[in-house]
Amino acid sequence: MADQNTRIAIIDANKCRPKRCAQECKKIINLPTNLESEVTHRYRANAFKLHRLPSPRPGQVLGLVGTNGIGKSTALNILAGKVKPNLGRYDVLFRGSELQNYFTKILEDNLKALIKPQYVDQIPRAIKGTHTVNEMLDGKLQRDNKAEMCELLELNEVLEREPGQLSGGELQRFAIAIACIQNADVYMFDEPSSYLDIKQRLQAARVIRSLLHPGCYVIAVEHDLSVLDYLSDFICCLYGKPSVYGVVTMPASVREGINIFLDGFIPTENLRFRDDSLTFKMNENAEELIIEKTRRYSYPAMTKTIGSFKLTVEPGEFTDSEIIVMLGENGTGKTTFVKLLAGDIPDQETDKQTLNVSLKPQKIAPKFPGSVRALLLKQIRTAFMHPQFQTDVVKPMSLEAILDQDVQTLSGGELQRVAIVLALGKPADVYLLDEPSSFLDSEQRIVASKVIKRYILHSKKTAFVIEHDFIMATYLADRVIVFGGKPAVAATATPPQSLLTGMNKFLASLEITFRRDPTNYRPRVNKLNSVKDKEQKTSGNYFFLES
Repeated sequence: MADQNTRIAIIDANKCRPKRCAQECKKIINLPTNLESEVTHRYRANAFKLHRLPSPRPGQVLGLVGTNGIGKSTALNILAGKVKPNLGRYDVLFRGSELQNYFTKILEDNLKALIKPQYVDQIPRAIKGTHTVNEMLDGKLQRDNKAEMCELLELNEVLEREPGQLSGGELQRFAIAIACIQNADVYMFDEPSSYLDIKQRLQAARVIRSLLHPGCYVIAVEHDLSVLDYLSDFICCLYGKPSVYGVVTMPASVREGINIFLDGFIPTENLRFRDDSLTFKMNENAEELIIEKTRRYSYPAMTKTIGSFKLTVEPGEFTDSEIIVMLGENGTGKTTFVKLLAGDIPDQETDKQTLNVSLKPQKIAPKFPGSVRALLLKQIRTAFMHPQFQTDVVKPMSLEAILDQDVQTLSGGELQRVAIVLALGKPADVYLLDEPSSFLDSEQRIVASKVIKRYILHSKKTAFVIEHDFIMATYLADRVIVFGGKPAVAATATPPQSLLTGMNKFLASLEITFRRDPTNYRPRVNKLNSVKDKEQKTSGNYFFLES
């Protein structure tokens, strides 16, 4: 219908009928009616709306988990006082709740809130003038902890560089340090693990937890569930329809909250928000145990020197229907090893076995001047047109909704999903996937893991995967290669070894222990110096595989 005064077409949600909407130009979605009294914020008519708010508690870390576009950043901006809720009154909606005192303090300007931004790669563009990292830290310094933060977050070597010269991981650690050296009552961290390796992620979590003191609120949005588990004291999940509406669940313990998200079911509300539960049980399909491996490959000992960095690769073997995950800190040569397998020339000539390789690079720079559909038809027409590939890869990766979008307008997560499909769609003996979890939310990471695992298994191919999300790495890995040494100086890559042996070796080098959740088998990081942590370190069992 049209507004006669403004001549602008508007949609009356009460009169709309989905069957009359041609070519899916608009989506008509039924919203839960029992939540109408709990609307917190809506951007405009028929636009995204958020129901309820997470309730932070002083002296504790609140973790938020949910898919992209579900309202996590909106909730942060409301709790920071940067967005004023327009469809709810504080005195009615939050009366008697933990949020009443919180918003009273916000309204009286008694709380100062800081947000570590989600997109750290945009930080250099927002800086006016020329400043070094050291100068910017000094300019924000309000606490006597700059030296400690620079040491813990490994920033000492980049202090004299400008932010525009930093890598993604360095920018992330710089952004965390900027927040931690300031005085605030509310610290908010939006995806603090992006671009960081496993060791850096857990170190960043420890740094964030060090901010806690009575009266201080800390809130973290995180897609790496093992980091979220390690970082948080309690959890709020967000569910709904991305870009349409989001609902915040009631607070739950860390284990219960993450398990609710994975199970897709809220027991207290008797509500299922996802059709399938997500589990991490190894060899969950019986057919995986009887796959015959018909081909065996080997690679020789190799060395590769790049500038002042030297990588030494010990000889190894691998088979078809196998995924080998590479574990190591940033700067230890994982991407260099991938390039050697892809055909890069080592320092000394060796009798390398020639392999047909498909590579998904770490950094994705879209240059194709057309739609996603046109790109897929040009690059992988045969696979894209095959019904089995559509069923096993394209549909689970949710590409149908973006097939007609311009490649250069896609978000980071959408680009990552397209890149994974492109890599798997090319005929190859070996698939090299460099950080496939980057920019994906928690749910998309699990789906991508299952797609990759199923495809490699059924097509009888081999995949080498570089992955810093520990849950995704554990689910994918049949065997692992451990990279040890000093980052950016010298490193050694071990031959592929069993999951248990490799994980134990890698975690021992990081002084971290993992246990498995008995419900869904997800790996959980033990709190440092906890009873379980001390027991496993004493027994030498850093990676506790049994449930």
